[in-house]
This record gives sequence, structure tokens and C-alpha cells, in this order.
Amino acid sequence: MSERPSESETPPHPDVDTIRKLVKLMSRYDLSAIDLIDSNKSIRLRRRGADVQPVAATAIEPAAAPRAVTAAKSPAAVEPPVAEAESFVIRSPMVGTFYISSSPEAAPYVSVGSVIRTESTVCVIEAMKVFTEIPAGTSGTIAAVLVKNGQAVEFDQPLFRVSP
Repeated sequence: MSERPSESETPPHPDVDTIRKLVKLMSRYDLSAIDLIDSNKSIRLRRRGADVQPVAATAIEPAAAPRAVTAAKSPAAVEPPVAEAESFVIRSPMVGTFYISSSPEAAPYVSVGSVIRTESTVCVIEAMKVFTEIPAGTSGTIAAVLVKNGQAVEFDQPLFRVSP
């Protein structure tokens, strides 16, 4: 007599376990998207409403702090801090390596002067061989790219300055 385990005793499907772990990681590190590519399968998770988060609200205070330091260094730097106070900062949602394009030979997602919308992809951040497209989260014009291609970035590090 062989007994079949009841549904409550059956371990969850490996993909369900993987998805649960990825969802926990997304929540823990406040990620808006994650891609997992294995030799025989790939999983892509995107948070619903991720582009609705106001990036500008968290960016206004940190952008104001360097303004006083810049103004004290040079009298010619009086006007840029005013523009800086009116701009928004797109910050890194995770730790990883910053890439301005999807591959070395591809054109950059954005550059200074590029007009972006909330859902526009501005860069890719790679962490543990997982490449995550980073949405702008705001609309406007790219005023400055604050990191270099291939540079390691920290969580909440400023990546772009955007003029409304």
C-alpha cells in the first residue's frame, strides 16, 4: 500500500519557491523589477504601479544640501544651485553596477538633454548577473548623468539629475 501525500504535505513547485524568494528580495531591497535567467527557464517580475512612486519627493532634500557647499566654493556657481534646487534626482534602487546602455555597442538609454517620461528606461543595474532596467519614475529632461558607465553604485545613490 503506497500512500499519496496530501496536498498540504506536498512541497511547493520549485518555481513557486523561487518566485516567493524573489518577491521577498524585491520587497526587502525595494526593487521595481527583477529578471532571473537560468539555462532552461527565465523569470521576470515587475511590481505593479512601480512607476507611480514619486522619485522627486525623496530627491529634493538631498539635492539641497550640496547647494550650499557649491555656492560657498565659487561665486560663479550661484545660478547652477538654483537650477539644482528645481531639479529632481533619480536614485539607484539597488546596489550593483551601473550601465547606461543594454550592451557596450548599443546606444545609451539617455544622455544630457534627453526628454524622459515616467516609464522611460534610463539605465540598467547589474547585480549578481541579473540586469534590472531602471525606470525614470519622473518626467522631464536629463540635466546631468552623475555616474560613469560601469561604475559600482550603492542603494539610494544619485544617478541622474532631471529638470522638470
